[in-house]
Amino acid sequence: MQLRRITRAGIALALLGVGYAQRGFQHNFREYPSVEYGRSAPLPSDWQKPGEWTFARLMFPGGPLDGYRGRFDGPWQQGLSLWTQDYPKADRDFAASLRRLTRVDARSVEQPVNLENGDEVYDYPWVYAVQVGEWGLTEKQGAKLRDYLMRGGFFMADDCHGSEEEAYFTRTMKMVFPERDLVDIPDNDPAFHVLFDLNDRIQVPGAEHLNTGYKKDGRVAHWKGIYDDKGRLMVAFSLNSDIGDSWEYYDSPWYPLKYSEMGIKLGVNYVIYGMTH
Repeated sequence: MQLRRITRAGIALALLGVGYAQRGFQHNFREYPSVEYGRSAPLPSDWQKPGEWTFARLMFPGGPLDGYRGRFDGPWQQGLSLWTQDYPKADRDFAASLRRLTRVDARSVEQPVNLENGDEVYDYPWVYAVQVGEWGLTEKQGAKLRDYLMRGGFFMADDCHGSEEEAYFTRTMKMVFPERDLVDIPDNDPAFHVLFDLNDRIQVPGAEHLNTGYKKDGRVAHWKGIYDDKGRLMVAFSLNSDIGDSWEYYDSPWYPLKYSEMGIKLGVNYVIYGMTH
């Protein structure tokens, strides 16, 4: 996986207009309790400093496959639910990596985004969701997500494992895009080469599945997507990989470096692609 011969200054110029636009529309930071960290995650020292790009994490209700059912059953709008998996450490670790590897002025803290909260999602060109094989996206939320993506937004869907979760996520995306299919992203797609050349992509297991290398029956990693009519990738779906864990544990000595390297480079490529295409 080699860094392409394009200047970081060139990337910065390409992102300049988008960056200043987002800086002008940033919402006040808000934080929710998470299933892994509660309210104990420390804030970075510069958490109040605005940035040109913010890690936008999608909030959503749990669905019929929600693995936290019975443990975290409160209102999903208040945190402590499925969408807070890996949050907020993964978000902040990835934002820090993005700042180190590019000229993108990433805000050090994330922003949870609720599709039901007015037009908030349109202020973020890139959104991420975890555990998408277990979510309970509603028709109203799906309609908002569709409009956001058709207007130029980018959605990274992560941490979906096995045939049952894949089938459920596929059904929910058919609710969003009845006329479009999830397809394999070809190896020569610009999303895999816009900054890092990711020709040799590897499966990224979650921290709890390092011994087997996979979860449920998801033995093989797939990289799928949904395209618009002009061939722009709108949805990037990581099937049978846990990219969020690769960010969350990148500084843990027991977590294999090769997985964090893969996950961080993939995420950086998706950010650059999403903001320049």
